[in-house]
Amino acid sequence: MTENAAQNDPPTPLALPRGIRFAGAAGGIKASGKPDVSLIVTDRPAVMAGVYTTNQIVAAPVVLTRSKTPTSTGRVVLTNSGNANACTGEPGMQDAKAMCDLAAKLTGCDASDVMVMSTGVIGQPLPMEKVRAGIEDAAGKLGDSEADFLASADAICTTDQFRKTVSQTVVLRGHEYRIAAMCKGAGMIAPNMATMLGVVMTDAPIGPDAAQASLKLIANETFNRVSVDGHTSTNDTVMLVCTGMSESDGIEEFGPDELAVWQEVATQVALQLAKMLVADGEGAARFFEVRVSGAANDEDALVIAKTVAASPLVKTAITGGDPNWGRIVSAAGYAGPKIQPERTCLVMDGVMVFENGTPLSIDAAKLSQAMKANSEVLADLKVGDGTGKASFWASDLTEAYVRFNSLYTT
Repeated sequence: MTENAAQNDPPTPLALPRGIRFAGAAGGIKASGKPDVSLIVTDRPAVMAGVYTTNQIVAAPVVLTRSKTPTSTGRVVLTNSGNANACTGEPGMQDAKAMCDLAAKLTGCDASDVMVMSTGVIGQPLPMEKVRAGIEDAAGKLGDSEADFLASADAICTTDQFRKTVSQTVVLRGHEYRIAAMCKGAGMIAPNMATMLGVVMTDAPIGPDAAQASLKLIANETFNRVSVDGHTSTNDTVMLVCTGMSESDGIEEFGPDELAVWQEVATQVALQLAKMLVADGEGAARFFEVRVSGAANDEDALVIAKTVAASPLVKTAITGGDPNWGRIVSAAGYAGPKIQPERTCLVMDGVMVFENGTPLSIDAAKLSQAMKANSEVLADLKVGDGTGKASFWASDLTEAYVRFNSLYTT
């Protein structure tokens, strides 16, 4: 397994899927001059699937790309950063289509085989002259090296403090299959289908229906279990690209058993990315995990974990290193699913603070010091004697987050 969780290159080479080229370029969309156009191009028609935002206000690129997936003829994933092309009316849709047309012309495919994503400020028209310049520049830089992959990953970032990439391999049928993924996101991250922009790529032989089903399951186990600010974006998209061009090129598509093994590894890759999103939350100081057990079922456990993690009072307590366990327990109580108060227990960073509905005598100052000393905080909450369990990951809520987002467009 290899990953890149910072702007430094990973210590070992990334395992990049065969049959894909990458590029990143700066067209000038961002005032900073940083890269803002990313191209991912397959050497031949590939299976592409997607999961998308559940926000009723949907960006033009989401509407367009969602209408094309799943497909077995995909060739390009084109992303611009710095402008969301959301709430831009019919002109925004025409701009999204124009982006696909140009990318198709430059890569030798049909516009229907180009998937487009956008991220950035909402409500501003795309500066199409700059977008075109970026696409043309990127198309001339396409390559299959690790540097090309990382350049593509850099170009999808907005307020991210670091690029987010992970890769891993899995051996099936005696052959190695590669999985590599990139994502962006630091704010407007909330658990609904995709939660940010991301692309998972593999050279495994997976059909379009299987790819769509797998991606939905992967997203539900990973990206849908993280939150930075509870704000579901208009542009959230995660794509799955399957080239089928591994060393076993030509072998038939995975069966159910092989797909299950591949999906488990792909889920591990996606979970690492999801945790990076939380760690890079705007203004975040701490990574917060809520682990719930004892619920009636897994679905109830997830609702409880999400409710606790989303509570501003819980988030601010984590920020201050305040072991105010009452906020966590009370959030579990109002989450909705039935719990057993008399069987509810809470362990914070290894210290039992609440057991079977009764508070315990603890050294609050010592626990607070421990919480402040760690960048990660764990709340292990048992809500009864059921078999349901789930984990949810979130960032804390700091003054820096408020300051940054109060001045975002000014």
